[in-house]
Amino acid sequence: MPSTLPLGDPAPDDGRFPDDVAHRVRAAAEAGRPRTFSLYVHVPFCTVRCGYCDFNTYSAEDLGPGASRSSYADTVSGELEFAAQALTASDVPPRTLETVFFGGGTPTLLPASDLVSILDRARELFGVTPGAEITTEANPDSVTADSLRELAHGGFTRVSFGMQSAVPHVLATLERTHRQENVPAAVGWAREAGLEVSLDLIYGTPGESLADWQSTVEAAVALEPDHISAYSLIVEDGTKFGAAVKRGSVADVDPDDQADKYLLAERLLSEAGYRWYEISNWARDPEGTGAHRARHNMAYWRDQDWWGAGPGAHSHLAGVRFWNAKHPAAYAQRLATGVSPSVGREEPDAEARFLERVMLGVRLAEGLEISALEESAPDGGAHAKREIAAMIAEGLLDGRAAVTGRVVPTLQGRLLDDAIVRRLAGF
Repeated sequence: MPSTLPLGDPAPDDGRFPDDVAHRVRAAAEAGRPRTFSLYVHVPFCTVRCGYCDFNTYSAEDLGPGASRSSYADTVSGELEFAAQALTASDVPPRTLETVFFGGGTPTLLPASDLVSILDRARELFGVTPGAEITTEANPDSVTADSLRELAHGGFTRVSFGMQSAVPHVLATLERTHRQENVPAAVGWAREAGLEVSLDLIYGTPGESLADWQSTVEAAVALEPDHISAYSLIVEDGTKFGAAVKRGSVADVDPDDQADKYLLAERLLSEAGYRWYEISNWARDPEGTGAHRARHNMAYWRDQDWWGAGPGAHSHLAGVRFWNAKHPAAYAQRLATGVSPSVGREEPDAEARFLERVMLGVRLAEGLEISALEESAPDGGAHAKREIAAMIAEGLLDGRAAVTGRVVPTLQGRLLDDAIVRRLAGF
């Protein structure tokens, strides 16, 4: 969740939605394609703000009334109550939560009891589908065996640890606070608590060799997590890292180096029994069922609905996007005065929706339906079909998948995802 909010129209103070939102939700259900509903909870607290981080996070424990760590669970629960009222007032059909994801920041800097209390309030207000995926992000040094047991007992099913690297000098460059030896202990505690485990990795850090990256992937695989995410380091403007690159004190990322590391990750992970299902994500999948995929993230990529609670959090409801006040104090103040925490709203036009559909679809191993291009492209998909044929010939798209009606990138195509999107979208 980037720290900069987009431009958009002002959101109404009462949180009411346009009438056609309820209509779209009903129409999708009646057509046999019901829109799923998820919850994202943003926890903005960190012990240290990493130099590469562009998320809406803060290292202070107290950010104003209603925005301190001690009061944060009550504040977010207040937003959930507001959300339930706004959806009811807008006549949006009730739906239970398919997934819940606590992200940050570092959610586990809050007591486990606070995270469970927020989840309990969501369950009371919306209901949670049996077998729902309930995830929290965590730093390996922010959990204990007891806190993970408490989370599991409270209904959490999954924890995503920010491992990032197994190499001390890379962790130091990234300004990560944990020591690598914390990771196996945290994974072991999560396993003992009955939680699924995901590990997040970052590649392409300045000074990271190919051998460093190989040792990181091998260390992650050795812990036998259910899921592994591997993200290329992106140097964002406005971050400490970005300033250092501009000064020349830190080398910029090298796209060729990152490509080599991606290919290495794909080889090592596939050899260890992980299957890619999204460009940056792999899951254990010996039966080919997709059982350990991150269902919450799949809801994003499949353009489903979610409510984002917390400062700066973004939401999506049947084509309407909206976002909360960025600073935790401003966010808490709005809720305290009975005003919607949402400060902006937009409804992308047909062209923007088409581009987004392409961008999301071609990231997935399940691909993008060619029929979707025919339905949503301005020219009925004629341009896209010509480009699909050309990119199959160039080895960027899977020809067999195209025969079955889907656009799926090859391994080489995954490295050139942006180019595929531009060509399919016609720009």
